[in-house]
Amino acid sequence: MRIAIFSDIHGNELALLAALADLKALGAVDQYWFLGDYAAAGPRPAECIRHCLALVAEHDSETVRCIGGNTDRYLVHGERKRLPAAQDAGEWEERKRLIQETSANLDWTIAQLGWEEYEFLRAGIGVEIAQELPGYGWCHAYHAVPGDDEGVLSPDTPEHIALDFLLDREGSLGIGGHVHLQYDRVVGHWRLLNPGSIGSSRDAPGQAQWALFHFQGSQLQVTLRAVPYDVSAFQQQMRQSGFPHPF
Repeated sequence: MRIAIFSDIHGNELALLAALADLKALGAVDQYWFLGDYAAAGPRPAECIRHCLALVAEHDSETVRCIGGNTDRYLVHGERKRLPAAQDAGEWEERKRLIQETSANLDWTIAQLGWEEYEFLRAGIGVEIAQELPGYGWCHAYHAVPGDDEGVLSPDTPEHIALDFLLDREGSLGIGGHVHLQYDRVVGHWRLLNPGSIGSSRDAPGQAQWALFHFQGSQLQVTLRAVPYDVSAFQQQMRQSGFPHPF
């Protein structure tokens, strides 16, 4: 069983196409898993979703499994990230700027989405993947942490906190995105992996990150991939798209 796992595309179509081309060069897979955050923060939000829809149409929804992330929830429900209250005037000015820019960027993204793209995002909200793999056992995939699309599970999350996130899950393999960092770590009896971010990597800027999982009975081989994309072309798309606050 070979599974390609992608997360955190964030409207970066050039990076998504680079990752899909890299996958194609490595051969066919049995399943595709997308772990959320498809559209927000990039110049091609609808196009990124349509590539996922095209994969579902080419295969089926059991072969191509798409769950939602926190920014998908913001777009679907009009929500924003919950922030702590500012403690002084200077902090409030900075917080106000951040809130206004974030809202403008999300509002712009919403305006690019049609009903089909909205339906795709809506269907993934609150969804996780739990699959028993013959000979290996249960695997759980989520956007950030089990039960919370905004939780933080990073390479340096203390072991007792990481184990708490997985307390009510059966199995030994957990896969999540959200933090835009690739990692492969062991915590207790759990192996925890992150494929990184396709569109907005923190540890490999300018590269589209994804992961290939190869299950053979009780054995698992993981290849963490990172392939370059045209950053200059991406920046030009950001400028030309009308995105309010390009970064």
